[in-house]
Amino acid sequence: MYNIAIVGATGNVGRKFIEILEERNFPIKDLFLFASKRSAGKTLSYNGKDLIVEELCEENIINKKIDFALFSAGGDISLEFAPIFVKKDAIVIDNSSAWRMDKEVPLVVPEVNPEDIKWHKGIIANPNCSTIQAVVALKPLHDKFKIKRIVYSTYQAVSGAGLQGILDLQDGIKGAEPKKFPYAIAGNVIPQIDIFLDNGYTKEEMKMIEETKKILHDDGLKITATTVRVPVLNSHSESINLEFYSEFELNDIIDTFNNADGLIVHDDPTLLKYPTPLHFDGKDEVFVGRIRRDFSTDNGLNLWVVADNIRKGAALNTIQIAELFINNK
Repeated sequence: MYNIAIVGATGNVGRKFIEILEERNFPIKDLFLFASKRSAGKTLSYNGKDLIVEELCEENIINKKIDFALFSAGGDISLEFAPIFVKKDAIVIDNSSAWRMDKEVPLVVPEVNPEDIKWHKGIIANPNCSTIQAVVALKPLHDKFKIKRIVYSTYQAVSGAGLQGILDLQDGIKGAEPKKFPYAIAGNVIPQIDIFLDNGYTKEEMKMIEETKKILHDDGLKITATTVRVPVLNSHSESINLEFYSEFELNDIIDTFNNADGLIVHDDPTLLKYPTPLHFDGKDEVFVGRIRRDFSTDNGLNLWVVADNIRKGAALNTIQIAELFINNK
């Protein structure tokens, strides 16, 4: 049995942590919930018990024995408090971007690079939600066919922007002005996620590019990305265009997908069968469809990939990382 701490327990992902820990019967002895001072004192339910949320501060951490600390509270909080948990011999699994590109910190998707947990120094980083679902589909292809170039085009749900992103969509349908996004999201698409960088890309686009290379252990990959916010409540969709170094048969691509962990092929144009965010909201797996050649280039392939960004893209992936430690102990 393990003692678990959730940092950012009252947020969307924090609440999903609690839900998934309960669903998967994670072997918990004690569950500690941490959040900001304004959320301290609230109660959240776990397995029929009401647990009190504590303020995240060092004095509330140092008197506890914690095995895993699951973080979803923003980069600044992670930078400040993750080392405190590590000093108390906890393994920190962090959802923010704070540690992802740190060379001393593994960036892990359990279906893709579980072996990387072996070189952790107390902190494991959870990748960006849009990166996670992409690499679940790309890793088996890269292993077998060797990818040369990737073009990402994402269609990302408002839940990826937190509660205020959801409210912007819901209130915007009623005509309210946006508070989270730079423009109305209701009836619109916004080709900007996170801030713009000097190279003209957004921070979200560069996250996908750099995180993919790190997770797939291939700095030579040529990758470009355009990330777009769409008026969908939950679950991200991605159009992924690939170019391989060698020729391939489409049947081999589908067979490779069918043998991959955490990936489900949902693809039959004759039956209008392809993944949509509405139909696969709440699912644990990554779904792939619209599998077809790109005839405009040699050895090209198009994919459509959908996954629940709060489950697989955040909370579930984090808990699966903790399960790797338990199963490999």
